[in-house]
Amino acid sequence: MEQFVIEGGKPLYGTVRIHGAKNAALPILAATLLTGGIHEIHDVPRLKDIEVMGRILGALGARFSRAGTRIQVDASTLRTCHIPDVLMRQMRSSIFLMGPLLSRLGEVSVTRPGGCAIGSRPIDLHLYGLQSLGAHIEEKDGLIRCSASKLTGATIHFKTPSVGATENVMLAAVKAEGTTVIRNAAREPEIVDLQSFLNRMGADVQGAGTDTIIIHGVRELHPASHEIIPDRIVAGTLAVAAAAAGGEVTLTNTIPDHLRYTLHLLNKAGVSVSPDGDAIRIRSDGRHRAVGRIETQPYPGFPTDMQPQMMAFLCLADGTSVICERIFDARLKHVSELARMGADLTVEGNTVWIHGVPHLTGADVEATDLRAGAALVVAGLSARGVTRVGGVQHIDRGYEGLEEMLSSLGGRIYRNSRSDSD
Repeated sequence: MEQFVIEGGKPLYGTVRIHGAKNAALPILAATLLTGGIHEIHDVPRLKDIEVMGRILGALGARFSRAGTRIQVDASTLRTCHIPDVLMRQMRSSIFLMGPLLSRLGEVSVTRPGGCAIGSRPIDLHLYGLQSLGAHIEEKDGLIRCSASKLTGATIHFKTPSVGATENVMLAAVKAEGTTVIRNAAREPEIVDLQSFLNRMGADVQGAGTDTIIIHGVRELHPASHEIIPDRIVAGTLAVAAAAAGGEVTLTNTIPDHLRYTLHLLNKAGVSVSPDGDAIRIRSDGRHRAVGRIETQPYPGFPTDMQPQMMAFLCLADGTSVICERIFDARLKHVSELARMGADLTVEGNTVWIHGVPHLTGADVEATDLRAGAALVVAGLSARGVTRVGGVQHIDRGYEGLEEMLSSLGGRIYRNSRSDSD
């Protein structure tokens, strides 16, 4: 198994480009199944989840190929509606293949998806949305079978905003008969990007980015080309890393508005944040102040995917900050690992009190999930001594060459096998 070895205490300087968003690319790749022909998707990062999606599309009969950051998909040869369990278990995002397969083939069968162990993530809203469009769903022996001779538009009101369920219904409804209205829809930028791609294919989708999405079903779609939006969580992670380690870093290929809550908190902590077009400059002396209470919320609130990284940053802030995790019920596993590095943290339920300490100390720690791993890297960059972060395979699910990006900024970080340092 691999690990990151980080020599902390080195400020970061320079410029780094943010790659395309994994969470936008995955549903867009799923959308290519809606019709045959060659789709071209640009600025797609090289990530484990993207590789798994490619293998799933191939198992379904589609042709999937990559050249640099460009991916081509041709689903003309789609031959099956069953997603192999071994692939479903590797990635939660596989669940929103249900929508396009149901639309294209009239049936789909899947097992329950896997992914990061950050708490319960039921798929009941996905199934409710598809049933509302006329699908018949049967679950037996761990297999979910979904079928529909015809999908018909409906008004669907989600009890809570769900990104995946919103995307699944959008994908199923674009060729449904009539009009579908999704109320209390998730508002994330990745949903807006999916709408843009679907409309390039000839769909009629309006309202993404608001809590009401309206989809007028169309009879036919055609292949399209599209460039993925920048990854706001990668940008946020690097911004927080620069703030924690100190120095001056410019992030390019960003959409600052997508990061406004994260940037607001950094600014509140005393970090200089300067957006300029598609660039963001972060300047920090490595010392900051507490920011009060933060609660994770659906977009445009503070994202749960930035909670661990922000916690690592606030471990060195003067005063006490409070983070309350409202989205996932098991997303505090990084707390014990940060404590191994000298962080002073108090946990009560889903709330963590972060009492700033003068410094963190390098230690051997383990990433239990994607964003927890990113948080430990942030902590290691600002700590005294050497930090070894295990579980790098989790980090690789969401960051393309994180160690290379940080090394280009002067960070002392490299990847090796765990046996090299035992």
